[in-house]
Amino acid sequence: MPLSEHEQRMLEQMERALYAEDPKFATALEGSGLRTYTRRRVYQAVAGFLVGIALLMAGMVAQQIWISVVGFLVMLGCAVLAVTGWRKAPKPGEQQVPATGAAPGRQTRQRRSMMDRIEQRWQRRQDEQGH
Repeated sequence: MPLSEHEQRMLEQMERALYAEDPKFATALEGSGLRTYTRRRVYQAVAGFLVGIALLMAGMVAQQIWISVVGFLVMLGCAVLAVTGWRKAPKPGEQQVPATGAAPGRQTRQRRSMMDRIEQRWQRRQDEQGH
């Protein structure tokens, strides 16, 4: 559930106060939990990919197609997890986008600009009908 505007403002004020009070500590905390989580997720995906290769090879050796298919699907799923985890991982020193209930990055900008355009069109129509 997204935070209300008041809660977002309070969170931003607390973040600013933390940066003002102890910038070194705030920088150390910044994104470290997410970075560790995504790094661990990528490592697990790589290990799963290797398991998928082993299943694929075992299916070929045992001449059991279904084992090879399962191995391929495991490889495919783990590759997707690794790539998405790698893209979502914040770079060291990169600031996190405040939690507003929306996904950070390009999608947020696109959604925001799309919503801005829709709101502008709505306002234009309201103004035209009102005058």
